[in-house]
Amino acid sequence: MSPAPPAAPAPHTPDPAPARVTVVGIGADGWEGLPAVSQEALRGAGTLIGGARQLALLPAECAGERVPWPSPLRPAVPGLLAAHAGREVCVLASGDPMFYGIGRTLAEVLGEAGAAPPRGLPHPSSVSYACARLGWPVEDTEVVTLVGRPLAGLTAALHDGRRLLVLSAGAETPAQVAGLLRERGFGPTRMRVLEQLGGPRERQYEGTAEDWPPAAADPTDPLNVIALDCVRAPGALRLAAAPGLPDDAYEHDGQLTKRHIRAATLAALAPAPGELLWDVGGGSGSIGIEWMRTHRTCRAVAVERDAVRAERIARNADALGVPALRVVTGPAPAALAGLPTPGAVFIGGGLTAPGLLEACWAALPPGGRLVANTVTLESEALLADWYRRHGGDLVRLAVAHAVPVGGFTGWRQAMPVTQWSVTKTDAPSGPPPTPSAPGDAQ
Repeated sequence: MSPAPPAAPAPHTPDPAPARVTVVGIGADGWEGLPAVSQEALRGAGTLIGGARQLALLPAECAGERVPWPSPLRPAVPGLLAAHAGREVCVLASGDPMFYGIGRTLAEVLGEAGAAPPRGLPHPSSVSYACARLGWPVEDTEVVTLVGRPLAGLTAALHDGRRLLVLSAGAETPAQVAGLLRERGFGPTRMRVLEQLGGPRERQYEGTAEDWPPAAADPTDPLNVIALDCVRAPGALRLAAAPGLPDDAYEHDGQLTKRHIRAATLAALAPAPGELLWDVGGGSGSIGIEWMRTHRTCRAVAVERDAVRAERIARNADALGVPALRVVTGPAPAALAGLPTPGAVFIGGGLTAPGLLEACWAALPPGGRLVANTVTLESEALLADWYRRHGGDLVRLAVAHAVPVGGFTGWRQAMPVTQWSVTKTDAPSGPPPTPSAPGDAQ
């Protein structure tokens, strides 16, 4: 008798979901500040989930089981909701749950389980309260959250004359923000810390980053928002929002795509919100960094074979406000294996490494862009071959700088850069190019 065939694996069953999840925004004014519909939802819930501070704001008439959030929060959400399957669950959140709040996480987890999204009952957010107190139009005020985010991320938003609201991670955040502002040349910035907004213990402190904390003040409440009127100190380096930052904004060892070439390269790469860039041969990380600075949702992976340069890329990313830049240390194309699919690829070095161009081209989806720069004749010949087969634009970029020549002024020509840029299409474009040959060390 032949053995029975192995049983087919059981299909994955999503975690069971509660009968309904309602996420209720609550402010520092507590129960009394809630509208009737929010109070009714909390009274009727079988399970009440929230932070210990938020749960303590509820009266005894909210008789559901009270469950404080564990730490870390995000990984625990699916199991916590599954443990209360079939029950009416109310989740407490600060202010507006869908504005940098738990509402987004709940929507994602419930969506993965095939359940309906949570019902949202928002409360005025701390941003709305702060703008009301300051007289700032909400639509003209940029918001940066430091809750679960690195402090360095604030740097990219710092521009002379800009108004910012910073969502604090705790009582220590104002002092950390003041230190960052001083380091980045924004010491004269006016800082106002607004605590317990909307509640009976609301208060406000004011000073500048240079003299923070203000005299006779003790801003220690963890529930605070920081308002910044950004002022750049005289002589501080000016970092524009457009690509092409000054070369001295970067720490580098000479392996840096220079400012004017960098601006042209970013224009060819054409970043759009949410897209991912591979910066292959990262050098100092300038292309990936300025790609990410174009929009807060842009992402980048810098691939650099030299460990010292890889560490330098990470420092540059922190200093220029994009600490989320991912740095992969290793030679390409081997180091590209397993990376998420890019929307665009930049190759700034090592073009003639065997298989590099082929691997980058294969990784791109239809509509993806590839831009490659070179200064050597060998790599230029390779790009000309790919251009012949795949089309795109092949250009030579030349930049000259005015320099003293005796008592006069003349031009000093930088090495010309050959740049190939192309958008991948579905249609085949002829036989594959000749495989790359070793030897390019740029």
